[in-house]
Amino acid sequence: MSLLVTGTVAFDAIETPFGKTDKIIGGAATYVSLAASYFTGSVGLIAVVGDDFPQTYIDFLKSRGIDTSGLQVKEGEKSFFWSGRYFNDMNSRETLITELNVLADFDPIVPSGLDAPDYLMLGNLAPKVQSTLISRLSKRPKLIAMDTMNFWMDVAMDDLKETLKMVDVLTINDEEARQLSGEYSLIKASRKIREMGPKYLIIKKGEHGALLFYNDKVFFAPAMLLEDVFDPTGAGDTFAGGFIGWLAKTDDISFENMKRAIIYGSALASFCVEKFGTDNIVNIDENLLQERVAAFKELSYVEMLP
Repeated sequence: MSLLVTGTVAFDAIETPFGKTDKIIGGAATYVSLAASYFTGSVGLIAVVGDDFPQTYIDFLKSRGIDTSGLQVKEGEKSFFWSGRYFNDMNSRETLITELNVLADFDPIVPSGLDAPDYLMLGNLAPKVQSTLISRLSKRPKLIAMDTMNFWMDVAMDDLKETLKMVDVLTINDEEARQLSGEYSLIKASRKIREMGPKYLIIKKGEHGALLFYNDKVFFAPAMLLEDVFDPTGAGDTFAGGFIGWLAKTDDISFENMKRAIIYGSALASFCVEKFGTDNIVNIDENLLQERVAAFKELSYVEMLP
């Protein structure tokens, strides 16, 4: 099934206790698209970059089966740039530089060949841009998933609430769930958020795993215990890409299959954090991925005695 992805394609500069990088390729849509490409060969990308973005990397995205006809390249302008520093616990970070550049007035143009996807993943962007893209599709996808962050809750809550009415799945972290709902209990928070529109809610808890809520059902997936975590940047987007990619591959949006999708997303995210940027997630073969998925299964499986 076809999948359409939107979000940022950008430059990042990252500093962690394990080292730092100069400008490297990043952005929510980059991570989502690359992760999803492990499962489906029909991924379309809607994003914007400046003419400073290397053509070699656009060619690389194409080589992964990602349709870049919806990637706008603005002549004479610069790509979105973010720089951040992670602290010793790797869960908290400080933003050092944010340069919106081409993202400041991004208008998501959807080419005719990409306007009828079966699945849509809205990576982190201004809620108004996300809703505009939905309105420009020629038909409603079978499933619309969306990511957002606390920044949009601070500066665009009304737009965010309008966009939430249009989506099926929302993925946010536990801090964002509490801010959006005004509830500390994640159970109460999930109920309030789902009343805003999404039928499914995924709450990411970083190194503590992820929760999936639907009706009165809850599923918890643990996070992989890793010896070395070099860079958490993009882990949540890689998770989202694995999740939506698996659903697009199987064309099954049942609660049971979403559980599997969360495991695949978590497995890909665990590779992401082991190196800086996208370095690790572009070099995973099928055997390695299945080994990691099997390891996830072992983390939470127990056979109860009669």
